[in-house]
Amino acid sequence: YVDSFHVHSLFTGANMRDAVQAGRADFVPVFLSDIPRLFRRGVIPLDVAILHVSPPDVHGYVTLGVSVDTSLAAAQSAKVLIAEINPQMPRTQGDGNIHISRFDKVIEVNYPLPTMIIPEPNDIERRIGENIASMVDNGATLQMGIGAIPNAALAAMSNHRELGIHTEMFSDGIIPLVERGIITNEHKAKHPGHIVTGFLVGSQKLYDFVNDNPLVRVLDIEYVNDTSIIRKNPKATAINSAIEVDITGQVCADSIGSRIFSGVGGQMDFIRGAALSKGGKPIIALPSTTNKGISRITSMLKPGAGVVTTRAHVHYIVTEYGVAEMWGRSIQERAKAMIDIAHPDHREQLMKEAFEIWKIRV
Repeated sequence: YVDSFHVHSLFTGANMRDAVQAGRADFVPVFLSDIPRLFRRGVIPLDVAILHVSPPDVHGYVTLGVSVDTSLAAAQSAKVLIAEINPQMPRTQGDGNIHISRFDKVIEVNYPLPTMIIPEPNDIERRIGENIASMVDNGATLQMGIGAIPNAALAAMSNHRELGIHTEMFSDGIIPLVERGIITNEHKAKHPGHIVTGFLVGSQKLYDFVNDNPLVRVLDIEYVNDTSIIRKNPKATAINSAIEVDITGQVCADSIGSRIFSGVGGQMDFIRGAALSKGGKPIIALPSTTNKGISRITSMLKPGAGVVTTRAHVHYIVTEYGVAEMWGRSIQERAKAMIDIAHPDHREQLMKEAFEIWKIRV
């Protein structure tokens, strides 16, 4: 159907990478928080929106379930609205209530939601998680993504107290901390006592956890990822990942060189929001090397690499070898700190390149 459909990918997953690279699809670099505005202002006009929703309640309201994020804006902006009603979609509380009369067409289905099971973290991921956990203060409000490193960080917070959650998405890793009374949300300035998210993905246990759960608020991503909202929570701690980081602190998170790998997402929203929060900590975490042993800390980013978080926005970079504090540091100080947390096998080469490029003696 390449001649019938042209895809504009707002976040490029595994199913789209080859098509984008080959030019059969296109990629739109955009903050996740900006996507609702693109719909609502007609910059990306929507003729039809197809939404996966929970069954209506006795009053006729369905919910957008696990994905309110940009779906609410799509529902408000599209000329034609189609609902796929699935009894296996959990009912969630928050912004995602839509009356059944709003839909032009309804399709009834019954199939399980896609699940994502995160494997147990390996030794490197556990060490990164422990380094992150050591930076998290009691009473902090957390934002984290999905994957082994966020789960390892959460698992290492078993002795923390009174944590909160305000995040664009979450997965299974928070459930044990809720059950043990570690996540209480009591110190949050925005939505105290509640977990706030824009969407979620994980196991069936996660979907059962959020079903009709008043603890969880699934909200419009334009609000969730608003820097002015994020910064109001005390000790906002943002934990995000990267593909590579250069020794000056430039963070590439959306591409491998010129090959689009994912998207901008909400990293910058939360990095900046956490930086402006009282006691906040913006954290970028990544293994020091790829699975093939290539250093992910580089003297220069690959040609064509996208800078998602600039060197001016970076505060902390974490690998399994420690924490590099970047905020307020010079280029020379940054290079030394970054080389200290690089894999030992690559430090000598990084020192040589730091001198050749930046005249830095490490």
